Parts: sequence; structure tokens; C-alpha cells
Amino acid sequence: MSNGPERITLAMTGASGAQYGLRLLDCLVREDREVHFLISKAAQLVMATETDVTLPPKTQMMQAFLTEYTGAAAGQIRVYGKEDWMSPVASGSGAPAAMVVVPCSTGTLSAIATGACNNLIERAADVTLKERRQLILVPREAPYSSIHLEHMLKLSNMGVTILPASPGFYHQPQTIDDLIDFVVARILNLLNIPQDMLPRWGEHHLSSDE
Repeated sequence: MSNGPERITLAMTGASGAQYGLRLLDCLVREDREVHFLISKAAQLVMATETDVTLPPKTQMMQAFLTEYTGAAAGQIRVYGKEDWMSPVASGSGAPAAMVVVPCSTGTLSAIATGACNNLIERAADVTLKERRQLILVPREAPYSSIHLEHMLKLSNMGVTILPASPGFYHQPQTIDDLIDFVVARILNLLNIPQDMLPRWGEHHLSSDE
């Protein structure tokens, strides 16, 4: 029996770090998870700027593109538009058990912290909160203002995991992909989904008397 949630909502918003979201999507597909995918227009612009991936504008075309891009099975990735209020993620009775927003813009962070539901990403996060399900936000901003920090504290007190896109260096990364994998591996660990990109601290440590 596999670990972690079988169905996950993955949202990408307009902060830098589109590579994190794409890499997480690829990993979730490889681990046979069903992914409900949401992306803002700003995130699509960032993705086109930071990567060689340009998503089609229409939902069905985007779903077909991502399915081929990741090698997913038919129906494994489900893409919803920003006002698709009849989608499963908009209701507590149909939403997946976990949601990750990566990258998470500070605007989205603010909207989630204040209960705004102006689009499907914000509504999906609101549903995740009210149903007491797992919500992971991956902000990528520097420096943080007091407003950002206050919103993070408020969400943390509600059980949300705030995981800034801050790669570590103790694994001696050699490439940008290694830095991306560090953050994505941390997300997968929190979801309790197997990953082989980054050993947990101490897994391969040899004691001094060995």
C-alpha cells in the first residue's frame, strides 16, 4: 500500500520558482498520484520567463500538454480554470486530502490568510483549511515584509505548513536541478510520499567508530 495522499491539489501562482511546481508535478505523476492542477495567469507568465515550458491557454489543451509532458496516464492530471466552481477542489465533499501551492505568491498568501475566494486557487485553499486538511505553501520572496510574516504566522497557527523555497547546501548540490530537488523533496516528505532525491538527515551518516 502506498504512502501519503492518493489525490493532491497542486496550485502554481505568480512568484518566482516555476521550476519547483513543474518538478513536483513530475514527481507526483511518477508516484502514481492523481493531481488536480490549478495555475494563475501570472504563474503562466513566470513559467514562460523562467523555463522552456509555455502552457496552452485553454484548460483542456493544458491538460493534454501536461499529460504528455509528464508521461501521465489519461485522467491522472486534471486541470481546472480559475472560475471552475463546479470542480471537486471547490467543495469539501470532493477535494483531495492535501493541497500544495508552489510557488506561492505573497498576494495568494494574503488572500488565503484573509479567507478571500476570488478565484479557484483561493477557494481550494479555503476548502482545505475549513476541512482541516493538509495545506503546504511555498513562498519565494525576499525580503519578507511585516505583512507577509503576519500572514504566515496566522496561517501557521491554523495548521498550515509554510515552507519557503530556501534550498539547503549540506547535500553539496552541483546543479540548479539539485537545488530544485532539495525543496521538492522536502514537500514530498511532508506529504509522506516516497522520494529518492534527497536522503533524510542522518540516513547515510557513518559514526566515527565505523
